[in-house]
Amino acid sequence: MGNSTKFLELVKERSMSKKVEDEGKEKQVSSYLDKDCITSILMKLPLESLPSSRFVCKAWYDIINSLPFINNRLEQSESVLIYVKPIPMGSSHHYSSPTSTSSNRGNKFSVEGKVLQSQTLNMFAYQMANRSSKFSINFVECREGKGVTGDYGIECLGSIRAACNGFILLDNRLKKGGVLVMNPVTRKLLALPVGTLTRPEWESYGFSLTGGRYKVVHLFMDDMKYIACETLNLGSRSWKPVNGPPSGRLPRFGFSPVSAIGALHWLPTLSSDNNFTVSMDLETEKFHLVPLPKICGTHDRILEMGSLLGFITHEDLHIDVWKLKSVVGQGDDAVWTKHHKITRGSLIDMVPLFCLRIKGDVIFKRHEGGSVYSYDFESETMTMVEMDEMDEEFRFYANLLPHVNSLGSWTAATQNLM
Repeated sequence: MGNSTKFLELVKERSMSKKVEDEGKEKQVSSYLDKDCITSILMKLPLESLPSSRFVCKAWYDIINSLPFINNRLEQSESVLIYVKPIPMGSSHHYSSPTSTSSNRGNKFSVEGKVLQSQTLNMFAYQMANRSSKFSINFVECREGKGVTGDYGIECLGSIRAACNGFILLDNRLKKGGVLVMNPVTRKLLALPVGTLTRPEWESYGFSLTGGRYKVVHLFMDDMKYIACETLNLGSRSWKPVNGPPSGRLPRFGFSPVSAIGALHWLPTLSSDNNFTVSMDLETEKFHLVPLPKICGTHDRILEMGSLLGFITHEDLHIDVWKLKSVVGQGDDAVWTKHHKITRGSLIDMVPLFCLRIKGDVIFKRHEGGSVYSYDFESETMTMVEMDEMDEEFRFYANLLPHVNSLGSWTAATQNLM
């Protein structure tokens, strides 16, 4: 008995000695630079290296996980285009990219595999995860006239439905009608309750931050062709039904709406006879029909431009850029302002994809051939973006969503992480 007690005491002493030694090393590393200097250095590191850099020492962990650091990093992050790319059956996916650190290359992550580890699912779901066609989640960043393709090292079975503030809304193919919220940089997941079931081609998801909360909007059509709507805050565990848009006003199902000026906006159609948007105010959860400044053409689009809603429309020899400041309370009196006229380098089949959140350039993709262009408002020049990799999915895939890479997480009240 005495020998056992002495042995335990010896283990405790060695453990304490190791702890003191580690703390001393950490203080020694941190003593060379003050916290502000370390924060400035970490702020300049590539974003994809920060999740692993947190574990260098406790000081780094506290800085990188702090809300001010995450918010400042988000403000400095430029918009990208996020999309999924099919993984050929039977091939191995190595997930390398020009923007990945060497430590992350080959470190692939399966969305469905993570869900299977954390939930009790039936054998059918397990077999589906192993036999279904898989996709990799990719992104393209446009900088200095070049398009850089990146790969998060993530494979999944479903499509990306919407994106907001560094998070994406992803199909949960292990549950019929289910969706997941995910940060592709940190690889954190949150499974949402299943809402009203309908056909995938008869529904559209919106995702936005309003009133300090992340809200998911599910717009869908039932078998009777009635359009209904339900919403869910990430802090809740149930969907709430709300009144849908006016009867007969069909949005573009299968495409994500644009989030801007406190509302979600759908273009009902891309035909040449549409002259309004179907918009939902996120605070009141009421729908409005917002008239456009002109009839929408096949290659015209709405998009977020800074803090405003933009509408980019083609004329015979130029492209007009309109902006709207507010939706609520204006109705038919909504005032659009013509912001700019693009006269140089414009082509009739240029489809606007998104607006860079920092630089402000509008990124276009030609309908014919899929080449990418960037328009600089300051120099008034249209430049072809030199792509480092132009795969078929990016060239012709329809659902390219604006996204921003971030270290952010949902609030502590909603952190039901897997």
